[in-house]
Amino acid sequence: MLHSIEFIQKFINEEIDRQPFEGYPPMLYAPIAYTMHQGGKRMRPALTLLACEMFGGDIHKALYPAIGIEIFHNFTLVHDDIMDQAPLRRNRETVYKKWNTNVAILSGDTMFALAYDYLAKCEPELLARILPLFNRTAIEVCEGQQLDMEFETRHDVTIDEYIEMIRLKTAVLPATALKTGAILANAPDNDTDLIYTVGINVGLAFQLIDDVLDVYAEQDKFGKSIGNDILTQKKTFLYLKAIELANEHQRHELDTCFSQSDIPTDEKIHRVIQVYDRLNVKEEAYRLVDEYYKKAFNAFDAINVAKGAKSELEKFIKKLASRTF
Repeated sequence: MLHSIEFIQKFINEEIDRQPFEGYPPMLYAPIAYTMHQGGKRMRPALTLLACEMFGGDIHKALYPAIGIEIFHNFTLVHDDIMDQAPLRRNRETVYKKWNTNVAILSGDTMFALAYDYLAKCEPELLARILPLFNRTAIEVCEGQQLDMEFETRHDVTIDEYIEMIRLKTAVLPATALKTGAILANAPDNDTDLIYTVGINVGLAFQLIDDVLDVYAEQDKFGKSIGNDILTQKKTFLYLKAIELANEHQRHELDTCFSQSDIPTDEKIHRVIQVYDRLNVKEEAYRLVDEYYKKAFNAFDAINVAKGAKSELEKFIKKLASRTF
């Protein structure tokens, strides 16, 4: 019998809550515990366990590698928040704001090492398949983050370049989470490749929804400051599509808002949103989201397991597709 999504998320959270994340010096470990014990959707480890079970594997044997992927994900957030100067994460102060930048860097580095410790707690014969996948993913995430930073000062970024950047920065990790679960269940190579494709397309769609929510969500539901992408001059899909569709006046308005630092924060966000609304870029983003989910489900349907074995993972992916915060 398959475990429900709710059971798996509870299972992951309870095990993470049991991890002390303690050590000496305490200042190094306190931010790790703070980060890892604040809950969340646990999307990536849930994908690992759901994929493992879909292919007939034991979720107990996949639990620690799944937690390793979650630790790595949170490590990237700790460092990203420094680079993005983001004050809030899940409606709480980010690590560098609560402590300081140097502490956040060191604690993040420690989390990266801890991720390997947890990932290695799997059957030894499978580690040779999991580690190269994880290492490649870690490098790609860094490549994506570097591109994201470079795009902030470039004025010629294309939508195709942006999609490649979010593939690297965001989509490869859920894809790796799924493929890791499949490997831990000894799934055939063809199926592990298909489920990786599912994850890439789900990850792309997830990030595009995130772009929309950064501008249009309610902050208390979203858990992060609204409009931060605008204030940090991120070349998101919304911005790039707006530039593509804008007339001369609208393009000037966007250039002004993104280049001048003396415009009050609320006014800047409001003015950019007005342009976005006139150009219907939110609707354009959701159209592309639908395309990526269609590709994800095409790959998902091609995976060679019994239809009933897919039900919980399919439900979880559909839940991600309908996310509003």
